[in-house]
Amino acid sequence: MPTYSTLDELNEVTIACRKCPRLTAWREQMARQKRKAYRDWDYWGRPVPGFGDPAAQVWVVGLAPGAHGSNRTGRNFTGDASGDFLYPALYRAGFASQPVAVSRDDGLALHNLYLSAACRCVPPDNKPSPDELANCFSYLLEEFRLLQNLRGIVALGRVAFDSVLRLFQAQGLYRAQGLYRTQEGHSHKLKFAHNRLYRFESGLPWLLASYHPSRQNTQTGRLTVEMFDAVWQQARTLCDRG
Repeated sequence: MPTYSTLDELNEVTIACRKCPRLTAWREQMARQKRKAYRDWDYWGRPVPGFGDPAAQVWVVGLAPGAHGSNRTGRNFTGDASGDFLYPALYRAGFASQPVAVSRDDGLALHNLYLSAACRCVPPDNKPSPDELANCFSYLLEEFRLLQNLRGIVALGRVAFDSVLRLFQAQGLYRAQGLYRTQEGHSHKLKFAHNRLYRFESGLPWLLASYHPSRQNTQTGRLTVEMFDAVWQQARTLCDRG
């Protein structure tokens, strides 16, 4: 994949992507069919690019657009239940200018945070295939390179967590067998767990794992407001420490 000079340039290429026939067909089908409540909307129906502060210290990686959320609005976590849970938390932690996200022109701005996803197109049943994730992986690599002030990554869900580990491996920053060395020089294996923080030696950004704010997690109580706030409070503290 060629390298790009800015995130805006990368996003233009992302939006035009048609690498995955199944995802291309599905996102366009959802945009044609629409949900009854949004029948007057002009659905985005394309890959959803990254969004936020290009000078961000914190990079958030989610799973994929929702069929009638981001695939409709064209902005990550905007217009669905996951965003209704995420953006108020970002607002409370000082990473977002407002707690509400309904469209690309609603005035929302992110502060010191950039938001993207492991898969840029809505997948059937919210399950991208390994090949589809691999096709999107180059966009993650470029974002990682272009976010030059990056100090930490928040991975929303196991798929995002695994994608970040793969990114570290591709950069030669993480051992293929799943071992990493802490700042204290100890070796450990990374495991996904909610609000678990990993800090590394040799200049790697820290990695903070969180359950995904999906309706399945939030409505069942697996992820509560208090649990989610703890993630963003920890991210804020890590940034404030300098």
